[in-house]
Amino acid sequence: MLKATGIFKNYGTLPVLKGVDITIQKGEIVSIVGSSGAGKSTLLHILGTLDKADKGIITLEDEKVDQLTGKKLAAFRNKHIGFVFQFHHLLPEFTALENVCIPGWIAGTKKKEVNERALELLSILGLSGRLENKPNQLSGGEQQRVAVARALINNPSIIMADEPTGNLDSKNAKELHQLFIDLRKNFNQTFLIVTHNEEMAQMSDRTLHMKDGFMIDG
Repeated sequence: MLKATGIFKNYGTLPVLKGVDITIQKGEIVSIVGSSGAGKSTLLHILGTLDKADKGIITLEDEKVDQLTGKKLAAFRNKHIGFVFQFHHLLPEFTALENVCIPGWIAGTKKKEVNERALELLSILGLSGRLENKPNQLSGGEQQRVAVARALINNPSIIMADEPTGNLDSKNAKELHQLFIDLRKNFNQTFLIVTHNEEMAQMSDRTLHMKDGFMIDG
């Protein structure tokens, strides 16, 4: 479903990725672990089309995404890839419901349809009573669940999560772990997760290890 071959990335004269290969199957939960500076987040951002590799081939849902540019790339990303980051990146002036709806509005889906989908997701995630709350009125765990709902709004092929529990306490981190498992079980959702959290890595179907810009196993 997602395949990347020979991914290289330099920042100036510093090589960050040195020929990384990775394959993710539909419905898998895959974690990438490794020390800081190993290249994990850089790889995730390149696979998610937020950054561009210097060299390499990336295919997602049979589309060669490394060859897409501009509006075509943005539209493909919006439709096929959902993102969850450590710091949520919710827009402070919008309610929880509106934050979830934004990617659907950008995709041009009918507002009624987007709204119904957002309400369904927020209900599944236990946030039916928080629809009109803005991010500063939500706990850290609630904010992260809003971010997960936002990532799911367009029924993406894959969710890419960069240290999704890094800003959560252990209770909320465990709840997020379980949420990812439930979403895979109920929706066959695919996840690629960069994490330092050992529990999250252990609940994955596969754990890949990176070191010094190389994938050293998996």
